[in-house]
Amino acid sequence: MNKRVLNVGVAVAMGLACVAGPASAQNSNWPNKPVRLIVPFPAGSFTDTVARVISERLTRSLGQPVVVENKAGANGLIGVGEVARSAPDGYTVMVTNSSSVTINPHLYKKGTYKVKDFAPVTLVLEAPFILVTNPDWSKKNTVATVPDLVRYASQHPGKISYGSAGPGNIAHLSFAMLNNRAKINTTHVPYKSSAQAQMAVISGELDTTFDTWSALPQIKAGKLKPIAVSASQRMTQLPDVPTVEEAGIKPFQATFWIGLLAPAGTPSAIVQKLDAATRGVLEEEKAKAALGQQGDVVMIGPDDFAKRIEKEEASWNAVIQRENLTLD
Repeated sequence: MNKRVLNVGVAVAMGLACVAGPASAQNSNWPNKPVRLIVPFPAGSFTDTVARVISERLTRSLGQPVVVENKAGANGLIGVGEVARSAPDGYTVMVTNSSSVTINPHLYKKGTYKVKDFAPVTLVLEAPFILVTNPDWSKKNTVATVPDLVRYASQHPGKISYGSAGPGNIAHLSFAMLNNRAKINTTHVPYKSSAQAQMAVISGELDTTFDTWSALPQIKAGKLKPIAVSASQRMTQLPDVPTVEEAGIKPFQATFWIGLLAPAGTPSAIVQKLDAATRGVLEEEKAKAALGQQGDVVMIGPDDFAKRIEKEEASWNAVIQRENLTLD
């Protein structure tokens, strides 16, 4: 071999080693400072509750503070957009819901991010929605089932008010699907969080909503009346409550998830370390129990989580196109 070519090859290899070496060392030392955990919804919201359980576990496991920062607004666009623009160094990650990742990019044509802007880390939990009504309103108007609700809405177009955690939220799209499937007209009232929408139904400010698992204590207390669940099967916690499909609206399935994601380009070693630390929640009974009150804890890793996102993005995009929905 020509000596000059050999020398050039050695020089290139040494150069690459110098570039890769510091990066590898940086990854192995991560984290060596606090990590920001962005939640694109308000404090006290469903997503925020899950994020705070995870942040406590990550802080103990990683040996650095994992600080929750609520960046609420525009149905998650503000906080999620900030993460999409952040450096992919593992020091800015987020806990968010499925609608902010798989739905917003299709609803908001002028949005600031796409699915490809994120590195999925861990899908933490998933759950169906519970279609609930204000008990007094239900009693007054004889609305105890989905067919009853459809009948009332048909007789009183636009009179039924329903809430969601914001325009484009899955609860909003779920009711839009119900409207289109049943050929009824109801009025959407957006709130900043599902918790606020829930309280509005309890107080009688709203008639109904597709609520999260956080509704279960309120249902047990008689403050909310469940009339259907949005999954393909009944919930074990509500065995007497039918699915929307069982109630006659077909096809109809809508579930959501909460997951941990990082900016695209985050080193695989950091993603894997975050995933492992998050899964450690399952080793802590208190943390596991807290998450179990919000949904089914599933803990799906980066590769399978990415496939899940890809599949759901296509599915929700088809719904958005079919229902002719847009928010720009």
